[in-house]
Amino acid sequence: MSVEAASTTTARYERILVTGGSGFVGRYVLEALARAYPAAHRLSLARPGEPAPDQRWTPIAFDLLDAEAVDAAIAQARPDLVIHLAAQASAAQSFLAAEETWRVNFDGAFNLASALARHAPAAVLLFASTADVYGASLVEGPAHEDMIPRPLSVYARSKLAAESMLADVLPQTARLIVARPFSHIGPGQDKRFAVASFAAQIVEIERGRAEPRLSVGDLSVQRDFLDVRDVVDAYLRLIAVAPDLPARNVFDIASGETRPLASLVEKMRALARRDFEIVVDPDRLRPADIPIARCAAGKMRAATGWSPRRTIDETLVDLLDHWRAAVEATK
Repeated sequence: MSVEAASTTTARYERILVTGGSGFVGRYVLEALARAYPAAHRLSLARPGEPAPDQRWTPIAFDLLDAEAVDAAIAQARPDLVIHLAAQASAAQSFLAAEETWRVNFDGAFNLASALARHAPAAVLLFASTADVYGASLVEGPAHEDMIPRPLSVYARSKLAAESMLADVLPQTARLIVARPFSHIGPGQDKRFAVASFAAQIVEIERGRAEPRLSVGDLSVQRDFLDVRDVVDAYLRLIAVAPDLPARNVFDIASGETRPLASLVEKMRALARRDFEIVVDPDRLRPADIPIARCAAGKMRAATGWSPRRTIDETLVDLLDHWRAAVEATK
């Protein structure tokens, strides 16, 4: 799980806290930060009794929904950098678990911001939001940071509300970086998400464990797909330049190129070791889908020089190999 960090680190951090480090993106973030800031004291939020997913990190146990526990933990840690990834991250699941989504995505962020305001008022906070906040506005053209968001899912509404709350609750001495990544995929993503689900199904078909039928949703939608490792590289570049940024800033993370989901399925079919038919499953059709999600993607490049390094073909090979290894391990 190798991640190349930004080539030049301008900011120095001595005490780093990551929430959501055991998640899909979090594991890559932990590795990238450990490489970029080897001398820093590094803390990864863990559930009570849960070990840190990376041995280079010290687990710190508290519940983001317990305001007193969060306050005590931040008072002790006093981080100068926080990467807040912890979230209910599935837009589809958010329709079925609206209360949980709001509690985790908004209340958890509020408790963290309140504690930082009291005990680490000069910290840099990178908040992993989502390009889903643009929602219905994406029909007007490519997204940009000044576009008015019109979110269409519980997940996106909770993330947008958290963005506004963080800007208000954190003191002006803090640096808030809101990152709005577009669709990111790669090895380690779970089956709640479309492309990972396709990869998992294909491997089951290859192994003869499933009939040669790939269950899909709407493959006509077009998205700006990124490799998770490129997204993490963008995060590293943003925190590196944080001292030079205004106190509040929003960055879209995108390649600027859209692809139909169908094109990814065809690429995966070409990489598969057994052919299959494609079957549309009505249960996989999302009520909040929009046809095309484009992004202007200029601000991020101008501020950091970042651009994606991996091709979609490389990502899909790695994703399929990840699921092949996972299935092999269960034999």
